[in-house]
Formats: sequence, C-alpha cells, structure tokens
Amino acid sequence: MILKLAIVGGDGTGPEVVAEGLKVLDAVGQDLGFQYASKPFDFGAERFLATGQTLTDGDLDDLRQYDAIYLGAVGHPDVKPGILERGLLLKMRFDLDQYINLRPVKLYPGVETPLKNKTPDDIDFLVVRENTEDLYCGNGGTARLGTPQEISTQEMIATRFGVERCVRYAFEQAVARKEAGYPGRLTLVHKTNVLTFAGDTWFRCFNEVGEEYSDIQREYHHVDACCMYMATKPEVYDTIVVPNMFGDIITDLGAAIAGGMGVAASGNLNPDPDSTNPSMFEPVHGSSPDIAGQNKANPLAAIDSLALLLRETGRLKDETLLVQAGERINAAVQQVTPRFAGKTLDRSGYSTTEIGQMVIEAL
Repeated sequence: MILKLAIVGGDGTGPEVVAEGLKVLDAVGQDLGFQYASKPFDFGAERFLATGQTLTDGDLDDLRQYDAIYLGAVGHPDVKPGILERGLLLKMRFDLDQYINLRPVKLYPGVETPLKNKTPDDIDFLVVRENTEDLYCGNGGTARLGTPQEISTQEMIATRFGVERCVRYAFEQAVARKEAGYPGRLTLVHKTNVLTFAGDTWFRCFNEVGEEYSDIQREYHHVDACCMYMATKPEVYDTIVVPNMFGDIITDLGAAIAGGMGVAASGNLNPDPDSTNPSMFEPVHGSSPDIAGQNKANPLAAIDSLALLLRETGRLKDETLLVQAGERINAAVQQVTPRFAGKTLDRSGYSTTEIGQMVIEAL
C-alpha cells in the first residue's frame, strides 16, 4: 500500500518537529520498502487569524481521504485559549469519532524521572482514555451571566455505547501486552464513590465485559489514589482505562514521571476497521512560540508519535511493514535518549535537526 498522510504542522515549533518526523519516515520507508504520500494542511492559528476559520465540514471531508493525520502542535499568543482547542482539536476528535486517546507512559533509557529510585522497568504502562464523551461534550450552559447569581453547569456524559467500546479496546490492548510479556492487568480509574451515576456505568461495564477476558486481571482505583500510585509506585500499572476528563489529568502526570512533555507521544484513534475516519497522532507538548524558528525544539515526541502512527495504522490495516516501521522508529528513539543523560529534554543543547539525524542514524 501507499500510506496517505495528512500533515498538519500547526503553529510555533510544530512544523519544525513534524519536518524531522517526515525525514525519519523517508529513511525507514526506503529501508523497508514502502511508500507514502502526504499533503500539508494549514489548520492552526495563522489560518484562524487570517480567515476566522478553524476546521470546516469541508476540511473534515478532505481529511477522510487519508489513512492518518500527523499533527505538530497548535497554539498562538494572539489566539484566545479554547478557540483552537475546541474548534480544531476537539472538533477533529468528535467529528472523526476518534474515540480512543492512546498514551504510552514509558521511561526511556537516559531520561531522568522525578521519582526517586525508579527505573525504566518501573515506569512502563499504557493509558487508554475515552476521547469523545464526559465533560468534554460541552453539555451545559450559563445563566445570569455577570451577576452575583451567575450559574454555570457542565455535564459529565457516559453512554453505555461509548464506555463499552472504550473498555473493549482497553481489554484487547491488555491482551496484546500480555502476549508481549506484560502482566495482563487492566485497571479502571474513576471516582465511583462520589460520581455514582457515571461511575456505576463504567464500573458495571468494565466488569461485565471483563468476564469475556478471563486471562486479564481486573483492578479498580479511584482517580486520586491513581495519582498517588503514579507518583510513588507506578510499577503497579500495566494498562489503564479511564474516562475523558480524568484521563486528561493522569496522562499528563504520566508524561511528567516519564521525563516530561518532550518525549510524550499520543494517538487519537478511530480503531473501527470499517470507518472512513482517520486517526490523528501528535506529540503532547505545546507549540513553544518562544523558540519557534530557532532550530531548538526537541522533535523526539513528534518522531515517537510518528512511530505510534505507523504501528497503529499498520495494525488497523493489517500492513506488517508499517507495524515494523513503527517499532523500528520507537527502538531508534530509545537508542538516542541515553545521549540526554544529565540534560533536560527541552533545553538539551542539541538542535532540532541534530536530534532528527541522531534517530535516522540509530535506525
């Protein structure tokens, strides 16, 4: 197959780190013998400032012609917070039904963690976050705005359909990880003692579906306990399944214990093989406008997000070469990270292009 990629460099340092990812893709594609075609899209702050548009229905139809979307970063000091997040990122997730947010949390060799005496063996788990429901649906509103009696509501939405498809995907991930040598343990994270309605839907679904996966150990943690465990004994986690809002919080904590945003990759997946909606992959970090255009941004998270794109797209389309390419890029990233021992990932002294070349050489 020819892999068709929609490229959204975005804002700030986004286009720079994506460019390094595409260089790595060129190298691994030539080595393994697969081809790709790509088209750049100008979605982001500059387009919004010029036209007032973020993402139109026509843009979404264009994106549906591609196998996957590769995004750098969005964010600009001249654009009010929330406009690009809701008008671009959340619209893409909801309208393309990217109902899984996949966040690997793995401490790579040479990368420092703030957790005392923890090693790469201790920090190595996967978070499966539901991505299209919960508080992010935006159900609610404000009454008596600007008065002392102002009232604001925002509802936590949990449908059995949305919860079950996320839970089933998480169990399948736990099975795959067990086959790769992991413990085969899936932990539901919620707050069922307080959020008794939405929490009950999640808890019952988790246990009912779990009966179909007898080889997978099931556990439950309240979200506050999860935060404590991640900060003290992250080795208790193998695979986590979590609703949208709590997942947004714990995955950033996961990135912090694995060395920071500079090495955190993510995928927003529509894993339905019959869907025409593509998945989107992006580094977790922001657009860093303060260093844009200076060849200073670390592209490792963007390159690792490309590895995730290849691996997950290859699995979805049953294309072994793409899976192999993703695994090789991830392995190359882990060969490069020891060079950052004693350095910070975001101010390492290496240039953007130097780090990209390191990964290519490590391939």
